[in-house]
Order: sequence, then C-alpha cells, then structure tokens
Amino acid sequence: MTVWLRGDHLVRRRGPLARRPDEPLLLIEAESFARRLPYHPHKLTLVFAAMRQFRDTAREAGRTVHYRQVETFADGLAAHFDEYPDDRLVTTEPQTAGARERIEALVSGAGGTVEFVPDERFLCSPDRFDAWASEGRYRHEDFYRFMRRETGYLMDDGDPVGGEWNYDDQNRETPPEDWESADPPTFEMDETTEETARWVTETFAGGYDGPPYGGDWADPEPFRWPVTRRQAVRALDHFVTYRLADFGPYQDAMRGEAWAMSHSLLSTSLNLGLLAPDEVIERAIAAYEDGSAPLNSVEGFVRQVLGWREFLRHVYRREMPELATANQLGAAEPLPEFYWTGDTDMACLSDVVEGVRKRGYSHHIERLMLLANFGLVYGVEPAQLNRWFHAAYVDAFHWVTTPNVVEMGLYGAGVFATKPYAASANYVDKMSDYCSGCPYYKTKTTGEGACPFNALYWDFLERNEDTLRSNHRMGLMYSHVDGKSDEEWTEIRERADEIRAMAREGEL
Repeated sequence: MTVWLRGDHLVRRRGPLARRPDEPLLLIEAESFARRLPYHPHKLTLVFAAMRQFRDTAREAGRTVHYRQVETFADGLAAHFDEYPDDRLVTTEPQTAGARERIEALVSGAGGTVEFVPDERFLCSPDRFDAWASEGRYRHEDFYRFMRRETGYLMDDGDPVGGEWNYDDQNRETPPEDWESADPPTFEMDETTEETARWVTETFAGGYDGPPYGGDWADPEPFRWPVTRRQAVRALDHFVTYRLADFGPYQDAMRGEAWAMSHSLLSTSLNLGLLAPDEVIERAIAAYEDGSAPLNSVEGFVRQVLGWREFLRHVYRREMPELATANQLGAAEPLPEFYWTGDTDMACLSDVVEGVRKRGYSHHIERLMLLANFGLVYGVEPAQLNRWFHAAYVDAFHWVTTPNVVEMGLYGAGVFATKPYAASANYVDKMSDYCSGCPYYKTKTTGEGACPFNALYWDFLERNEDTLRSNHRMGLMYSHVDGKSDEEWTEIRERADEIRAMAREGEL
C-alpha cells in the first residue's frame, strides 16, 4: 500500500500519512494542472514548492517517497503502477462525488486500486454536516453556533464566552489616520523554493493560451508565502503576536497603503494542510485567555475558520456540480479587461487588482465588496468571475472560490445567501480611503465623472426587480427605488450603459 497525497493535502501529523507510518508516500507533480488556467505565478510556486519541501522533509524523516514529475496525473499514476503493479493507493476523500469518480477512473485506468479516507484538514465531517443540514435551509450563523457547541470553543458551560455569539457591531470600524498595521511576515526562500520559482517562470510564463490573457498577466513582487510546516507555524505566531488584537475592529476596513491590514494571511497554509484549523483556533483563543487579544478580535477570527471555512466546504460538496454554473439573475456580461490588467481610473479597483497582480492576494472585504460587488452590479456572468478568482489568488481552490464568488459575491444560486451584497460608492467611502484620491465623484450617480458604482447599483436593482423586490431584506433598498422619478431612471440607465461601453473599450 502507498499513501497518495495530492498537492493541497500536505498533512503529516494526521490523516493517512500519520495513520500509516510505515507505508511509502506518492506525490505527483503534474504540469498540465498548471496550464488549466492562467494561474498567478505565486500560486504555482506555492503549490509546487510546498510539495517539493514536503517530499524532502518526509525523506529526511525516513519515509520512502515516490515523487513523479510528469505532464498529467494519468502519466504519474501509470508510471507508479508500472513500477509497482500490485500496489494499492490510499488517499484523502476529495470534496465532491464527481472528483472521487474522476480519481477512481484515473487509478483504474492505470491498472490500480484506491481507498479513500476522511479529509482531516477540516473539523466537521460530512456526516456531521449532513445531519445538521437535514434540519432545514443552510444558514451560516446557525452552523457556526452548532460548531461552537460541538467543539466547546469560546463556550462557558453551554453559553458563549462573553454572553454574545458574535461581536459584529464592534468589528466594522475604520482605523484612525495615525493607525499603522504590523508589517506582514516574510520568509527567505531556500534553494528548493528559489529553484521552483525560477522553474515556474521559465515553464509557465505565457504558457496558457486561452482567452483573454496568458500566464504572464501578473507582475509579481518577490514570493512571500510559507511553503513548509515550520514557516507556516512562524506565520501563525506572527499573526497572534502582532496582528490578532487589531484584526477584529478593522477586519472590514480597506486602506490603500496597508494591503494586509491585520488579516492573518494563513489561508494558504490552512488550504495546503501545513496548518490545522484546530491549532490555529486554539492559538487565537489562548491569546484571549492570556489577555493579549480582545474577545471581539478572537471571536471574529474563530468565526472565519470554524464557521465560514467549514461551512463553504460542505456547501460546495453538497451543491456541486450545479453550483459552478448557477446564474439565477441571468447575468451575461463578459468579465471586464481591467480585472486582468488593473487599468481603470477607479481608485479602489485599480489598487486592489494591482495588489492581486503583485501578490495573488487581497483580503476578504476587498474580494466581496469591491471585486465581486462590481461584478454583481455590472452584471458579470458568475462563472467568468469565478474563473478569474480561481486563477488569480494564491489561496484559491475550486471549493473555496465557487461558493464565495458564485453564491456569496454574485448571488448566483440562492443556496445560502439571503440577499445580494450590492453596494454603491457610499459603502466604499465609509470603509476605505480610496474615494478621496479617485477622479470619479463618490456623490454623483449620473453625469460626467460620476462613480460607476452608483449608477450600476441602481441599474442592478431595477433590472432584477422581479427577482429581488419580494426579498424581505431588500425592502429599504426598493423604497428608495420607488422614490426616483422617470427622468432619474432614464439618466441612470444611460449612465450604466455608458459605463459598460467604457469598460468594454478599456476606458473605465
């Protein structure tokens, strides 16, 4: 028997590798994966360097490692079973039934057999989630409270610590002008990671031929992400020591000069398996218990890891493949070119896209309330924006982006989102410092120089009225819709049409 770990399952202290300490390890590095999308070079460096580092660490610990560098996974499996024809693979359960069937077909086609074991990168098993979900419609808040009770995290004799389940009212502040965030951690690249980064650049730059851009669309800064367990633990230590205390109140804020704010930057390590969710949560809770971080910050962070991450994983598992192509609002606009180039006069979108081009990262409010919000009110087809997120972000995997983008960001399925997260320039101005330096006028809806978010916001509400007006959470918005005159609506439609024409021409 051989343990086969896929590239985003690099877990050594639990899972199949820990349970079978005497069995060999198989890792397959397939170049075809890297050509499926125009991935950010940091994403490819992250995955391939982490795999190679994991290989070396396992060998140093005495494990036999079969490392296959091939064109496709099918090639890697064929080579393995040619060398070990009587072998049986054991690997972690993939996220969906369809993915499991594809793996079984690949292994069978290579002449082998495969056994699946639970994915221990998560805390809530499929059976536990399915039992919870059988009680009714998905609701994240209910699931989060369920998980708090199940795990005992931030609980005191059956009640939430502090008397409240969440502290959202304390976690929507904007920092004062003199506030400074702690510098994000950096990690020196060793020879393996440096070699991997060079190989990625040489092998995949321009290597994607699909529209609209090849693999060289990004303009990356030096690579900065953890690729080993040791580096990931250092990243966790840095967050808890220097950034966690301010995470809560400013987690929704955006500042042009502080791309990371006080966010953890741990999503890559969690999604690759270099960190476990329980160790991350318990470190944060320990900071609250020793007085080094306030409850609102710790609870907000626990909510992201214990609640949202676990919740989306299971929504994806249960709702695929339909979720990937869901489009309940019938949005059909192509993705504007500036998502790839950053070439727009809109200060907020220009800065955030430029950050993605440099680092393959922006924090969750920039993803939801700038990038996805614009796509929503503009009318981008959900699958196209999902594809961009999947290619552009270092922490993106299909199970991550699809529910976040298609459902939460673009209200594509109506599976768990209770309303579309549409917003005008008023929100952007409230939560960021972008509007003060933008050539567009935040207070204007129509006319020359009016912020595109404003006309698109009202146009979105009008064109989707048949679907959205009956939503009880949209009542206030539609009361404002009803207050506009026919003349105002004519100007709004004309401005929205003008914005789309400008975007198509690359002149926005």
